[in-house]
Amino acid sequence: MPKASPPACDPGLAIGPLRDWLRLHPRLFVVTGAGCSTGAGIPDYRDENGDWKRPQPVTYQAFMGDAATRRRYWARSLAGWPVMGGARPGAAHHALARLERQGRIELLLTQNVDGLHHAAGSRRVIDLHGRIDTVRCMDCEARTPRAELQRELLRRNPAWAALQASAAPDGDADLEGRDFQSFDVPPCPRCGTGLLKPDVVFFGESVPRGRVDAAHAALARADAVLVAGSSLMVYSGYRFVQAAAQRGLPVAAINRGRTRADGLLALKLEADVGQTLEQLSY
Repeated sequence: MPKASPPACDPGLAIGPLRDWLRLHPRLFVVTGAGCSTGAGIPDYRDENGDWKRPQPVTYQAFMGDAATRRRYWARSLAGWPVMGGARPGAAHHALARLERQGRIELLLTQNVDGLHHAAGSRRVIDLHGRIDTVRCMDCEARTPRAELQRELLRRNPAWAALQASAAPDGDADLEGRDFQSFDVPPCPRCGTGLLKPDVVFFGESVPRGRVDAAHAALARADAVLVAGSSLMVYSGYRFVQAAAQRGLPVAAINRGRTRADGLLALKLEADVGQTLEQLSY
């Protein structure tokens, strides 16, 4: 049964309670979210209350069903890709890679699509929602690098290259008030006709069953769950914390603000996730 939310640790008191908790649970199932990547310059979607602070992302149904939605998506992606494509791992990513090398991590399940855990050296990773640096053809299933598509988008739409836009989450950019009607979206470079989509799970789209099953198998081998930088407001990540609670596994979280799992946590530290993980990994 869910229990009352534990009092959050005062970040001014260092991380002694969390460090002690980790000593008791040496094999972790780690769930990461946007808070791990904000330090790398990638904006997040939610505020400290877990509410949307910008319009919700495009849905799978809208993207697949409407050419105008796809033109708008890829135009914004053209403007936003330089931030995502140029991002480098931050403190949280490097700290988690160190914990893995120390044998402390059974699995790192990330809800992020930026690939920064891999870039930092983590290997026991499931990208629950896919990777934004890969493009998928919805007809022939070919996967191609997003960087290649960027070059083709710029070749077809040279006037868009000079646009200034503020970065938004997941490789997006804010391009309000633009007319996207003339934006030219290429077909798949392999089959020549297929519709291109980022190889990520959109809202309204199901996470591939194989990823879910592999994550549950790793959860069964873990001693505890550590949530790092996630509000867990999206069910696809929250369900693993639910499953841990049902198994009797303790759950701790490092996150600024409310999480959906507050009532399931044994310990919560409201502090910068990168700085906290750095202290834990040395």
